Amino acid sequence: MHLIHSVREAQARSDALRAAGRRLAVVPTMGCLHAGHRSLVDEAHRRADAVWLTIFVNPTQFGPDEDFERYPRTLEADLACCREAGVDAVFLPPVEELYPDGAQTWVEVAELTRPLCGRDRPGHFRGVTTVVAKLLLATRPDLAVFGEKDFQQLAVIRRLARDLPLGVEIVGAPIVREADGVALSSRNALLDPETRREARVLSRALEAAERAVAAGERRRAALLRVVAQELEKAPRARVDYAELRDPERLEPATELLTGPTLLALAVVFAADGGPVRLIDNRVLTPHPSAEDRPCS
Repeated sequence: MHLIHSVREAQARSDALRAAGRRLAVVPTMGCLHAGHRSLVDEAHRRADAVWLTIFVNPTQFGPDEDFERYPRTLEADLACCREAGVDAVFLPPVEELYPDGAQTWVEVAELTRPLCGRDRPGHFRGVTTVVAKLLLATRPDLAVFGEKDFQQLAVIRRLARDLPLGVEIVGAPIVREADGVALSSRNALLDPETRREARVLSRALEAAERAVAAGERRRAALLRVVAQELEKAPRARVDYAELRDPERLEPATELLTGPTLLALAVVFAADGGPVRLIDNRVLTPHPSAEDRPCS
């Protein structure tokens, strides 16, 4: 497994793969790898001849009061995980390699970054889209794999790849959960035992909404009440948002759900080491009512 630290070497190795007719997939990460990341690598292996993973804790997507310094960094364990997963190369750029002295160029996606995580985290998605563009330009892959847990991020990156001629296919991979339903996340490592138990409330809220939809509930307000009632069961939790939105445009859902609808959650837990923000989501698919069905 190769360790790559410079953009120049990454581009040279990628160009050599293309010249040899091999298809390259890249899995961008911020490290602290877990089984969810492993699922992304497995998906990349199914679609490409060579798989690279990037590890870079991107400073520009963290706000001044967020957890950049506390974000878990487990490089040796990450590299062992990559070797076990059959990763061909890991791109480990230092900050100055992606943000050289005096850097002043940013990549932004406009409307998709305004709601949900973008509303209360100014500059977050500008940092995400800028670093993703830099990583894709550095590694020059045929495709890149991202997890659906970060649903808005995936939608934003897909828009980025459509709007700019990067020549990269963006692939989304399903959420991987622990046995109790908690979505795998690097930030789970920051939870103390009590908040880890409370973290189950996110998946339980999603499941409650899904059961309500399966039972025929289609009213947006009623579904959000179901979600709120479940989230209230976690005393250490503060709800950042719980919203129903169109899964492609991320616009607010209509008062009566008529098709697949994203239920997106973000909850901040008061953990012993400081606040920990977790996100989760599910696409709800309501059954058509009698008035929606075409006449025979």
